[in-house]
Amino acid sequence: MKVEDFFNQQNIIDLSFFNFSNAITACYYAKDNLEILKVNKNFLSFFPILGNVNNAYFPDVLEQIGLPAKQIEEFIHDINEKGTVLIPEIKISINDEERVYSLLSTRTKNESFTYLNGVQGQFVDRTAEFNLRKERQNLLEEKIRDREIIEEKSRQLESLATRLAKYLSPQIYQSIFENENEGEQTHARKNLTIFLSDIVKFTDLADTLEPERLAAVINTYLSEMSTIAVECGGTIDKFIGDAVLIFFGDPETEGEQEDALKCAEMAIRMMKRVGELNKHWKKLGVVDGLKVRMGISTGFCTVGNFGSDLRLDYTVLGSPVNLAARLQTTAEHNTILIDEYTKDLINSHVNSKYIDDITPKGFARPIPVYRLKDFKSAKHRKRRKSLSHVGDRVEVNVLDSSNIQAAIEELKRIQEKFESDYIEMKVKKKS
Repeated sequence: MKVEDFFNQQNIIDLSFFNFSNAITACYYAKDNLEILKVNKNFLSFFPILGNVNNAYFPDVLEQIGLPAKQIEEFIHDINEKGTVLIPEIKISINDEERVYSLLSTRTKNESFTYLNGVQGQFVDRTAEFNLRKERQNLLEEKIRDREIIEEKSRQLESLATRLAKYLSPQIYQSIFENENEGEQTHARKNLTIFLSDIVKFTDLADTLEPERLAAVINTYLSEMSTIAVECGGTIDKFIGDAVLIFFGDPETEGEQEDALKCAEMAIRMMKRVGELNKHWKKLGVVDGLKVRMGISTGFCTVGNFGSDLRLDYTVLGSPVNLAARLQTTAEHNTILIDEYTKDLINSHVNSKYIDDITPKGFARPIPVYRLKDFKSAKHRKRRKSLSHVGDRVEVNVLDSSNIQAAIEELKRIQEKFESDYIEMKVKKKS
């Protein structure tokens, strides 16, 4: 009788490690051609996405559980050429949980027990081991990073604070860092002078210029206009595309006449600067140069923080804002229109010309409109820098000036993360 007849094949396999219910490995046994003959119970519990794998081609099973095609090709090659394959780390996502396995497969050949000839192997779950290793590595890295975190966050805070200072008035800037009225919607009723400008036919310009040249033109324009606004003491509310909204009288004021004069000075200087820069812009493809129009209105507005607890916007609301917008859209190319109240405030210093009475949309009565020309004196008002922390140029390219609140929120996030990291570090050191 042959030796293999002495043993029952099925009994041998049933008594093997393939059937151990408490095994920590997922075992399989396959023919020489890699057709699976049997797997233990843990094989399916390890990989619940699989159904019945008996008689399945083992490389197909590997594909089902998520092995990359390259690893599968390497497995087939090595098992055929070398007879042994060890894949030390296989990451597989199961029920939205990533687990780590090692796969060891060996080709067996025995002349006495030919029914055991084939390929056998096992998956070893090493998730806990890898997690412990990762945790240990993270702890080691944390110790090294503690000082680096503090230094880096400090540099970020300093850099962002410096950049914000170029956009914000001292009062607003200070309140951010001192967390004054944080989360509160504080408002005030004030007499303000409102300025609004835009570029004529900017949409047509945007459609004709290459993106890089358009960016160069608009960034130069906004940077130059911002510089003049800050030098004259204006509060830049927002940039809306090519439009600029600026107001005078909050958070600091020197009286309504002085605020109006500063706004007039700013508008005149802006218009002259646009004319000076047109030669440069023509080289960038703006054939006819930029043409702008401006509107100025003075009156009582509500100014302060508007929004929700999650997001606040420091801005101004009221009919003078609407009127400035109407005046700006009514203005001819390269002209500045002002309302009568503003004209009366600045009349002793600035030349203006009556244009017409208009009834803007949203207004019940006609509004006298005047064209702002220039200062009456050749030695008109000196250039001033109302904010001592302001540099020579506002860095429009550094921060998105259309949304100062975003920069403020960024600062606060960095600050909160810094404080959290620092506290966490202290707790760990004590423990």
